[in-house]
Amino acid sequence: MLNLKREFRQIYGPAVRLAVISVVLCGLVFPLVITGIAQVFLPSQANGSLVQLHGRNVGSSLIAQNFSLPIFFHPRNDSASGVDPDITVQDARSQIPRISSATSISSDMLKQIVNQNEEGTFWIFGNPYVNVLRINLALIQTNSSAYRAFQ
Repeated sequence: MLNLKREFRQIYGPAVRLAVISVVLCGLVFPLVITGIAQVFLPSQANGSLVQLHGRNVGSSLIAQNFSLPIFFHPRNDSASGVDPDITVQDARSQIPRISSATSISSDMLKQIVNQNEEGTFWIFGNPYVNVLRINLALIQTNSSAYRAFQ
């Protein structure tokens, strides 16, 4: 019986020790180190790129928010993952008539807000886009009468 225990330890002992060490290193140490590095060098991104309105967290600029009221810009419906936070400038401009009729904000003012929040791409790669959450927050902040309930 004593021999059997000794053989068991010799055969399976190294594998068990390696598994425990791997779990500790890969499951605890590595994630904590990476999280610490991210907190030091990229704190906003590490915390989810939260967007605030009047001191309250209202969403993340990295994940699409569910805007369904006609007074807001809507995210893309055909996004494969459903979490794309950006829409093309053309898509934003196509929503201007709906928002203008729902809020009585002039189309020119809405075009100006879209243009001010346009985020470009590097040189010739890709199309310009706007972040839906940021542009909707710009609407709330610049048009207090139409968005009084959200302030």
